[in-house]
Amino acid sequence: MDVETTCWGCGLRVLVSPYASVFKCGWCGAITKQNVVKSDNNYFQWRRLRDRFCYDRCYIYAILHIISFHQHGFVACYDLNITIAGGGIWAIYPVVFSISHFCGVFHITVAGILSVSTLSSFFLAAFRPAGAPPMVLWGSYPTVGKGGLENHTFCHYCSKPKSPRTHHCRSCGMCILDMDHHCPFIGNCVGAANHRCFILFLISTVISTSYVAIMTSYSVHYMWPPLAHRHVNQLNEYIGAELIFSVLKENILVFLRSALFLPARGLVLVYLFIASVSVGTGLIVLLWQQLGYIYVGKTYLGHLSAVDGEEMVEMDCQNLLRFFGCPHSAAVYLPSYLRSRKSHKK
Repeated sequence: MDVETTCWGCGLRVLVSPYASVFKCGWCGAITKQNVVKSDNNYFQWRRLRDRFCYDRCYIYAILHIISFHQHGFVACYDLNITIAGGGIWAIYPVVFSISHFCGVFHITVAGILSVSTLSSFFLAAFRPAGAPPMVLWGSYPTVGKGGLENHTFCHYCSKPKSPRTHHCRSCGMCILDMDHHCPFIGNCVGAANHRCFILFLISTVISTSYVAIMTSYSVHYMWPPLAHRHVNQLNEYIGAELIFSVLKENILVFLRSALFLPARGLVLVYLFIASVSVGTGLIVLLWQQLGYIYVGKTYLGHLSAVDGEEMVEMDCQNLLRFFGCPHSAAVYLPSYLRSRKSHKK
């Protein structure tokens, strides 16, 4: 026997099965999920405090040091110790200026441009609101029209309607439109209002880490002590795998012996190279994943919450153009095989 209940969206009385945990209103289209348990505990409150206090304080501390050090090492690994910033200047630029004065000025300019672009995109992504959903009318029948809340659900944390494109972030304590994920590195959600800034931040940081890796590898090669190779005894009966192993072992030992004579500047360069390559590799994977979701017109959470089964996915470079705010006419310059492709995903 059906039971009578009230739709939260329009306030009308509806008959539903007593076993139905979810029902949709036939008038306004709102979806009601019954027996929802609110689970906002102290863990999320602590994580919210951590993101807003710890990360913001660390980055403000970094900026104060960047002003005096010109922030070279920071672009290599923005979450490592900020003393690397001064180490990059101290280790790399003597080598660069030894080539020519023009080369030194050029690379200082490049480092300054990368620093400004990385910092500005970071601050825009971290401190700009991720995107609050638009206000909609709800609660009573005369106010809500036919289909006025189509596929909307009720957020029990914010106590207001939530569209299908909106997700509630318990770390931020609010609903986010087109939420992609909550990023602890920026202490903010990535949503409709700052997603583009986050992608620009990833692009700028990937370029910066690549630049630092190239510069440090060149500088290390420039100042590395000469390798003193020893003669490897080659017996006639030992040819093949054992000979290859002995040669490889000897080369490793020669390399390690030469590293003992490496000056302190060289050790800093090696550390900068390892940091830039490791961070850059991780960010390249993240950037590739993000651009892949944008290419198919989805977010990360939208991909996770997609309904299982056959789904039409429109893979189109116009999704990328729209995301970055390019005019629609720019699509005519794309190759034909990149314009519009549709595929079925299962």
